[in-house]
Amino acid sequence: MSTDLMPNRYRPGESDLPRRESELIARRDAVLGASYRLQYRRPVHFVRGEGMWLYDPDGRAYLDFYNNVPSLGHCHPEVNAAMAEQAGRISANTRYLEPKLVDYAERLVDTFPNELDRVVFTCTGSESNDLALRIARFMSGNEGVIVSSYAYHGTSAAAAAVSPNLGDAVKLSPFVRMVSLPGPAGVPEAQAADFFEAQIRSAIMDLNRRGMGIAALLIDSIFSSDGVWVDPPGFIASGAAAVREAGGLVIADEVQPGFGRTGAYMWGFERHGIVPDLVTLGKPMGNGFPIGAVVGRRAPMEQFGATSRYSNTFAGNTVGIATADAVLTILQRDQIPQKALAVSQRLRAGLEEIAKQHYEVRAIRNAGLFFGVDMGPEGTPAAGWRAMALDVVNAMRDDGVLISTTGANEDTLKVRPPLVCQAEHVDLFLASMKRALIKVAG
Repeated sequence: MSTDLMPNRYRPGESDLPRRESELIARRDAVLGASYRLQYRRPVHFVRGEGMWLYDPDGRAYLDFYNNVPSLGHCHPEVNAAMAEQAGRISANTRYLEPKLVDYAERLVDTFPNELDRVVFTCTGSESNDLALRIARFMSGNEGVIVSSYAYHGTSAAAAAVSPNLGDAVKLSPFVRMVSLPGPAGVPEAQAADFFEAQIRSAIMDLNRRGMGIAALLIDSIFSSDGVWVDPPGFIASGAAAVREAGGLVIADEVQPGFGRTGAYMWGFERHGIVPDLVTLGKPMGNGFPIGAVVGRRAPMEQFGATSRYSNTFAGNTVGIATADAVLTILQRDQIPQKALAVSQRLRAGLEEIAKQHYEVRAIRNAGLFFGVDMGPEGTPAAGWRAMALDVVNAMRDDGVLISTTGANEDTLKVRPPLVCQAEHVDLFLASMKRALIKVAG
């Protein structure tokens, strides 16, 4: 496992930078907290965005194959118009009657299975996961939470405490148990469900023995931070059933796989054939505007709400609702998930062709427009895999294409372009990746 909290970052002295950027970094370092880090060995400096593209001060365009938050692309004009129009009228909170709030809530829950028919709005995915954990602990009367071994679920105190991805200095809650995934463990797909269920039952048993009990299984159904271990579809279902059997709730963190990212489904959990108790949403919901939500079953939502106060002034504000409503309208009207699925098939085929020519590509995994590409040839040290992945990412950055890395060893390329990606963008990406591999591997 990589011990560097952000291996793909700028380190002073490692790169020669133009005066404009070096002076800006100096000013930044003099005023911002040390937790901030700049991505890439040579930091990128952007002044505007449009669709799939980001532009630096000199007008150079960078193809964005990394940012899932602007799900409909940067600065979508229709989304921005809805945001501006509402901001010009009124920005109010959920304590006042507002038809658009109810209209959007009805539209949103209609995209979910019938069992999930209540929504509470938040500002971020972190807040959504924080609230979902509160509801699960209230309903179950227990404290224990099960997560995957390298999961990331947010930055609030409660979410960070269930996010092993954040590093050893961020202490996990003593109520947390981590489970291994079948893919990284090398378990054959035919045995994946049994392996995952066994991990879950063992974690439940330990929590019960220590008097904590199980409150929730919290999973990102695309397992992004673990390295995009998406297959086989359905492998989490029996583990989820074991959690319910023990009195816990199933929480699906849909911040990354949701809103059509997987192409075939609106929500990532649907790919696994389950209906969770609670679903958490984040900023892709508003194309980057700070809005999120918890969607859930009626019973836990009503019982929690009847006895516990959740008051969040900014959450569900009318500007955020108008923005999110525009995003959902465009997704449905323009059939964005279906188009994204078709584009993902082109990207998959192109990556497989590259893998035939470059043995440095060890494996390819995807669900719709979310790809994990393992780097480094079999039989070489894991540190070499990580170094190669980082070299490829930075070679592509220098070529004007943005991606990043993921996984416990950071040796997996994380490729997740905005959902408006088109065939021509895929071809540009593939050409850049070929150039990067030639540059890095020789």
